[in-house]
Amino acid sequence: MSKVIVVTSGKGGVGKTTSSAAIGAGLAMRGHKTVVIDFDVGLRNLDMIMGCERRVVFDFINVIQGDAKLKQALIKDRRLENLFILPTSQTRDKDALTKEGVKAVLDELREEFDYIVCDSPAGIERGAHLAMYYADEAVVVTNPEVSSVRDSDRVLGLLNSKTALAEKGDGSAVKAQLLLTRFDQNRSANGEMMSVDDVLEILAIPLLGIIPESTSVLKASNEGTPVSLDEKSPAGKAYLDAVGRLVGEQIEMRANPGEQRRGFFQRLLGRTA
Repeated sequence: MSKVIVVTSGKGGVGKTTSSAAIGAGLAMRGHKTVVIDFDVGLRNLDMIMGCERRVVFDFINVIQGDAKLKQALIKDRRLENLFILPTSQTRDKDALTKEGVKAVLDELREEFDYIVCDSPAGIERGAHLAMYYADEAVVVTNPEVSSVRDSDRVLGLLNSKTALAEKGDGSAVKAQLLLTRFDQNRSANGEMMSVDDVLEILAIPLLGIIPESTSVLKASNEGTPVSLDEKSPAGKAYLDAVGRLVGEQIEMRANPGEQRRGFFQRLLGRTA
């Protein structure tokens, strides 16, 4: 059965698009046919991070407005057989997205793909709302800082009240999990950023993964490569672990993959169930 996953967070700059690309690539690496959709109309960064910006002919908005067929707009990744990208428009505004149009595209994609990853824009307005509206699950991306966590808490409220599942009125809800990005264990221990426990206490959702601060993330983005393809990178390994948990695997939680796995983060295992 196909699953729609929205990668969301109210605050900009926390790594939503980087995470969408990494998660999409990780799912494809596990053999799942996956498409990543860019909902950030007017800005459009997913195609650059995925390294396919020069291959964009038609986009998400063209499909919604009937100017192109879905298959014309989908871009097949050249590295992974099971990975596709649906870019969005740089020249339209977010009003070009309609609830009916988004539903029609998602319904068609559900017939062909195992996973549909929706890369949400920042904020809580139209684009972000439509990115989450038809989701089955949500990956809430948060940095360990107060403003980011506060905005994520606001997004959780929308997931619990303003989505198709929530509006059914039968107790259904989008399953939300936390992806903590740009985490530095030493800075957290020194009180320079929030601890994992503090973030979890505020947001009260299961922990999907901890992505350590790493220069490999910027390097991968500049090269147009999802960082999860770099298995030597601590961040890349952490994303692959998160993807494993996303599909139901039992993987130990750790801040810095490749380092000692016992100790502080062992205590977090109970929080991920």
